Amino acid sequence: MSAHVRSRVLCSLFVAMLLIIVPLTVFAATQSPEPVGRMTANAAGLSFQIGSDNESVTLTISGPNNFQYSHQFAAARSISLRLRDIGATLPDGSYTYEMRLSPRVSDGVRSQLAAAREKGDDAALERIRNDAGLREMPSQSGAFTIMNGSLISSDVNEPPSGPRDKVALSNGTGTAKSQAVHNAPVRALDVVTADDAIIQGSACIGLDCVNNESFGFDTIRLKENNTRIKFDDTSTSAGFANHDWQLTANDSASGGANKFSVEDITAATVPMTITGSAPTNSIFVDSTGRVGFRTSTPVLDLHVATSNTPAMRLEQNNSGGFTAQTWDVAGNEANFFVRDVTGGSRLPFRIRPGAPTSSIDINASGFVGVGTASPSEALTVIGAVKVNGTTSTVTANTTSLDYLSGGGRIVVFGASAGTPATFQMVLKSSDSTTGTTALAFDSSARLGLGGVTSPSSPIQHQNGATLSAGGVWTNASSRALKQDIRDLDTKDALSVLKDIQPVTYSYKIDPTEHHVGFIAEDVPDLVATKDRKGLSAMDVVAVLTSVVKEQQKTIDDLKARLDQIEKKQ
Repeated sequence: MSAHVRSRVLCSLFVAMLLIIVPLTVFAATQSPEPVGRMTANAAGLSFQIGSDNESVTLTISGPNNFQYSHQFAAARSISLRLRDIGATLPDGSYTYEMRLSPRVSDGVRSQLAAAREKGDDAALERIRNDAGLREMPSQSGAFTIMNGSLISSDVNEPPSGPRDKVALSNGTGTAKSQAVHNAPVRALDVVTADDAIIQGSACIGLDCVNNESFGFDTIRLKENNTRIKFDDTSTSAGFANHDWQLTANDSASGGANKFSVEDITAATVPMTITGSAPTNSIFVDSTGRVGFRTSTPVLDLHVATSNTPAMRLEQNNSGGFTAQTWDVAGNEANFFVRDVTGGSRLPFRIRPGAPTSSIDINASGFVGVGTASPSEALTVIGAVKVNGTTSTVTANTTSLDYLSGGGRIVVFGASAGTPATFQMVLKSSDSTTGTTALAFDSSARLGLGGVTSPSSPIQHQNGATLSAGGVWTNASSRALKQDIRDLDTKDALSVLKDIQPVTYSYKIDPTEHHVGFIAEDVPDLVATKDRKGLSAMDVVAVLTSVVKEQQKTIDDLKARLDQIEKKQ
């Protein structure tokens, strides 16, 4: 046997071995699993035919130059879009789409799901979903291409790379099959080798392989317009794995994606896809198992590197019956942040670069420390405290402020042991740098109100009223604080004393404690307050003083007259 013939025999044996061990199947576009529907691209635009009943369909499209389009269609069975519907001017290139369906969910079931979610009861969530027959609805993804500003039709079939005819070949059992071959018909039967085969060279498989193929460093080459490797598991016994898998290079349909995919043929899913032109080191696993995204030198278990704001998106879609919600976790030179995308891209949580250690620290007891790693209460703040609002700012001249929410108390510590601290509450407008001290505690726990920053009594108000160390309340009564001063007319005082009616009573808030006093709405005008909701004891004392003085004068006059009468006797 000549070397040339031997080489051809060995090549045939190798091809046969591959056909037995790794069956190669060429799939047309219509044979790909389509669990949701079918996309068609043509000059009129894009159309999506949806086969499953749904409450809504969310269509998301991404493309070149960070193009993004997303829209939710209510209870859609078909969707038609023109290019101008998704963007004013779309750049040429490959676009990917995803259709995701949401199931029909009753208001009652939705309320039950929301209540279980609020409680964090995963078992109840699963039970409610099972009882309602809810399942995560399938999604479908695919691709289309825009070239010269127009859509490439998805209905175009790619012609063969050269003239071919169809030759009937025997599969070894007498059954004929039709297969496209090159212009020079290769009339050969399938080769079956019931033994190991060793090829000491390279092999090309596919309808576009040629004689004297230049392999370079390639050991095995698949060469034709649709390349697939299918792993067909023939297991039938119970308990043995039997899923069929396929490696797919590029879509078959016109306008489809340049991609490499791993397909689960049995489950009709595509668990992994890499699209064409993905950058170097899109995913990199080093020798220690660390994973890099866009980097070949991951430093930690997961390392994301990019030139602008590395981020992670956490998107809960509505295909499982829950309300859709999207969060982003990201960081850049300005801040590390959590973004509520669904809520208008607000940033409820941010950390600025250079923030000190333990800026926020939660210990094992759930206590939160701000500026401290050792919080002693539910909230411990080390340093100045500022509450931003439209009307107030609180500043504590202290190194620690503890707030115990359950006990409703604020504890202020000094800068060092044995050194009391002061605490002030300042009221100001949001655009002002100064304000009025509404409340102040000094180092002796004396309270100043209304602008008093250095109280001299246990309680002192700006109007002059104080509480003495002995517990006596003293009203402000300085002449400097008063105007329109005149003597109380005795007749007016007698009239008040005559009309004022003492009563006994108890307050509604504590019916068990009884008091003696007056009713503010019933007292004469002379001793009434503006709103007639309270009384000043000093007003009543002044009336009594005037009446007693008049009575004392009368007593003195009567006593003098009595003394004169007694002398005459």
